[in-house]
Amino acid sequence: MELWSMIIRTILIYFIITLIMRLMGKREIGKLSVLDLVISVMIAEIAVIVIEDIHRPLWEGIVPMIILLVIQVGTALMTMNNRKLRLLFDGKPSVIIAKGKIDREVMKKQRYNLDDLLLQLRENQITSVADVEFAILETSGKLSVIPKEGRAAQEADEGSKTPDINVEKSSLTPYPRGREEIIPRGFRYEILPIPLIMDGKVQDENLIKIEKTRFWLKNVLQEQGVVSFKDVFLCTIDHKGKLFVDIHTRKRTT
Repeated sequence: MELWSMIIRTILIYFIITLIMRLMGKREIGKLSVLDLVISVMIAEIAVIVIEDIHRPLWEGIVPMIILLVIQVGTALMTMNNRKLRLLFDGKPSVIIAKGKIDREVMKKQRYNLDDLLLQLRENQITSVADVEFAILETSGKLSVIPKEGRAAQEADEGSKTPDINVEKSSLTPYPRGREEIIPRGFRYEILPIPLIMDGKVQDENLIKIEKTRFWLKNVLQEQGVVSFKDVFLCTIDHKGKLFVDIHTRKRTT
């Protein structure tokens, strides 16, 4: 008898939650804000309690779900025409990269690390930070990337040429260093761009993958005025052999 009661409760709660989610609107499917996530988790927890405890009346689970539905719909209606309330509940997007330069203060504030940044850039088919005009971290956690104009055409034209070693600082000024193949043949291009320095620390395992040494990396950076590896926040290399270098900005004391 208890088994049948649990089955009936499960089916009933399933349809109730489906109805509630539909009433909350399609926004729930495409985007989960902080409020949406909290409400979804609470509904899930209430559903588990009601299903597991067959001696608990169903209304004790349905009523809280309806209250949460009212809160969500009411909040959505209030914030629809009030941007201040929207920013209060949803927050606002954060610009992680502006004109090719990484904003480390914003990353620190959002607790957004370099691995997250490089991962989402790869998901947006971006092989180098230097190719990015703007990268915006949306309130949903998704990274929106606006590439540089004409960059794709430039890459296509260079594709038929022998790759050059170009160092691109945060100012995006290229520096040619002769012709040689940087990325070994047979390398897995889907993991590019390859981080060589992250947070001032050299990624030795990645240097080994591209068959280069710290001495080579130090020479390249020194020619760009970088004295120490610790001065570099991020240094990556793409399949064209182009280095992107973002240097720590330090406050000078007088």
